[in-house]
Formats: sequence, C-alpha cells, structure tokens
Amino acid sequence: MRFLDVRTDFAFKKVFGSERSKNVLISFLNAIIDFGEEQVTDLTIVDPYQIPLLKGMKDSYVDVKAVLSNNKKVIVEMQVLNVEGFEKRVLYNAAKLYSTQLKKSGKYTTLEPIIALTITDFEMFPEFAKPISYWTLREREVLLQYSNDIELIFAELPKFTKTERELTGIADKWLYFVKHAGDLEFVPESFTEPQLLEAFEIANTAGLSEEELDIQFKRQDFIAMQQGAVEKAAQSGLERGIELGNIATARNMLRDQMPVETICKYTGLERGVVERLQQDDQE
Repeated sequence: MRFLDVRTDFAFKKVFGSERSKNVLISFLNAIIDFGEEQVTDLTIVDPYQIPLLKGMKDSYVDVKAVLSNNKKVIVEMQVLNVEGFEKRVLYNAAKLYSTQLKKSGKYTTLEPIIALTITDFEMFPEFAKPISYWTLREREVLLQYSNDIELIFAELPKFTKTERELTGIADKWLYFVKHAGDLEFVPESFTEPQLLEAFEIANTAGLSEEELDIQFKRQDFIAMQQGAVEKAAQSGLERGIELGNIATARNMLRDQMPVETICKYTGLERGVVERLQQDDQE
C-alpha cells in the first residue's frame, strides 16, 4: 500500500476535511488540542474537500475549517514551507475568522471563540522544545488572561522525533501519522483506533481517482520545487556571506602586510581578487 504525504496541504484537506472525515477530525482535534473536560463530540466541516475546487489553486494554500458543537470555530492549516510573512498570515486568518462572524448591526457578544491550529514541517520557535505550543492574549507582567476568544496552537513536526515503538498515546499516533504516512507501506500494528484506521483508508492512494492523484502529486511537485528554490536562495545567501567574510579577512591581512600567497591560502580567494583588493587599499 501507498499513502498520501499528509504534510502537503491538499492531502491534509483530503484526510481531515472530506465529507467522510468528521470522526477523523474529531479524534485528531481532541488528541492535539487540550480542551480540558470539554472534548469535541460533534462538528460540522466547512467547505469540505472537493476536486473541482482544488484545480488551479497551485499558488494558494488549503485549510480545514470546522464549527464545533459548542459553536467554537476551528481553522486547521498544514504548512510545509517557512515562507516570508507566514506567522503574520496565521494571525491574520485567525483574526479574519473571528471578525467575519459579526454581521451588519450585530452585537459583539455574539462572537464565538476561535482556535487556529497550524501544523508546520519546520521549526517556528527554536527556543521552545515541545512540539505543541499554545498562544493566547495575556497581560505582559502577571500573565493575566485577557480573553480566550482567539487561541493560536502550533504543532511543529521536526520537534516530534518519536519512533513507532516510542508512541505512547493517541496524540503521538496522530503526529506520527501526519509526519510519516507518505513514507509508510502498511498501517503500523499499534494503530488500532477506528479513526486512525479511517484516516489511513482515506489516505490510501489506491482509493483515489486518476484525476485526484494527478492533482495531489502535482501539488507535491509544486511544493518540492518551492522547497528547492528556498534552499537554493539560502545557499546562495550563505555563499555570498562567506565570500564577503573572506574579503573582509583578506583586507585585514593586507593591512597587516601579509603575503598575497598566504592570504589566498587561508581565505580561498583567487590571487587576482586579492591583488585587486590590494590595489584598492593603496589608492
């Protein structure tokens, strides 16, 4: 068997945002989000997964929206690339979901709380060790909560490093599923929960139409290309930084009247480059 790579947003939408995904999404949210005693018992998926809606959305992102039985609203997004402004987009989407509840002449008291759950395939908060973090509005000094109407939750997959044998609960299993489903050839033996088995069934590529597979894999290719572009830009920036650092070192060595051959040896710069720097310093 082969399964979709759930880290791509289209596949994530397929698994957690389809018409048949209700119980899957309930289990996932209850596992990842600490609802306390108010576990999710029912929800309505907004804008469920549909193939026609996915066509032509190469440059867009896809999320999963749901309204819980207590009217609290949830937006779930899977993000692979750490693009510029992403953290602001998360905040904007959360604020937008909150504010658009208020209709013309509506009362502020009708606004229902919202939760924005973002799963990332990169680290957003290196200083925070745990994979899951919760963010709310609090007073800066005494940490008094202002309101819990807008809550941001992040699940950073790179920080989740457990192997299959180390999984201890349903939350671990869901994170493992999202992170590794695309690499698995069979359902792990310890995954016996009905909702997890349903998720694997939805993600099974054997159950997808040719059109659906084409859309899903084109999305994978697009994301892979974007990742390559980001990595290339980062590498170019790194190389440029190293080059500038070597030039600065060469200038300092020239001021100390060190031989050109020695400077070339320790900076890796070509002789012609060092000689031009020498001429510039003499002018």
